[in-house]
Amino acid sequence: MFGRIAGRYDLLNHLLSFNLDKRWRARAVARVSSFLVPGARVLDLCCGTGDVLLALENRGAWIAGSDFCHPMLLEARRKSKSPLFEADALNLPLASDSLDLITCAFGFRNLANYDRGLEEFLRVLKPGGMAAILEFSQPTNRAFGALYGFFSHRVLPKVGGMISGSSEAYSYLPESIKRFGGAEALASRMRAAGFQRVEFERMTSGAVALHLGYK
Repeated sequence: MFGRIAGRYDLLNHLLSFNLDKRWRARAVARVSSFLVPGARVLDLCCGTGDVLLALENRGAWIAGSDFCHPMLLEARRKSKSPLFEADALNLPLASDSLDLITCAFGFRNLANYDRGLEEFLRVLKPGGMAAILEFSQPTNRAFGALYGFFSHRVLPKVGGMISGSSEAYSYLPESIKRFGGAEALASRMRAAGFQRVEFERMTSGAVALHLGYK
C-alpha cells in the first residue's frame, strides 16, 4: 500500500497537513539536537521518503535510514546521501547497544506489534541513548477534535485517493490513528517496555505528539 503512494507521498503530506508536517518534524529534530554530535550513531527508523533523515544530516553525527517499504527508500535516495537499508523494525539487523538515537516519525503506529517494536528499540540503543517517536495522536480539544474527525474521515480519503490513485491508503490513515490511541497510551507502553524519563509533547491541539524516552 505504501509502495503504491510513494511517488506522491511528500506532496500529500504537505497538502493534507497544510504544511504543518514540516513544523512537526522540525520540532522533533530540535528536541534531539543534543545527540547530533560527532561520533554519535543515529537511525531514522520507518524513514519513508527521508524528510526527517534529511533534517538530521550535516550536524556531525553518523546518520542512517531504514524502512520496510522499498519504493519509499527509492524516494529517500533521491534526497539523501546517508546509508539506507530495508529492514523490519521488529527485527533490525543491528548489534545490541549500537545506537545513540532512534527517531521514528509517523511510522510507529504501522508496526505489527508496538511492544515488540519498543523492545527492539531498547535492544539496539546504547545505555543513555534515546528514542524519539513522532506520531499522530488524539486531539484534546473537543471542538478541534470534531473538525479533525470530519476532515480525517470525509475529506482526507477523497483528496488523498484522487491525487495518489489509492483511496485505500488514505482510508487506512484515519483508521490507523483511531486504533493507535492517545499520547498517554504510548507513554505507558514505553515505560512498561523499560524506557526511563519518558515524556511527551503535544502539538496542534494534540493531533500529534512527540515522545522521548531513554535507555
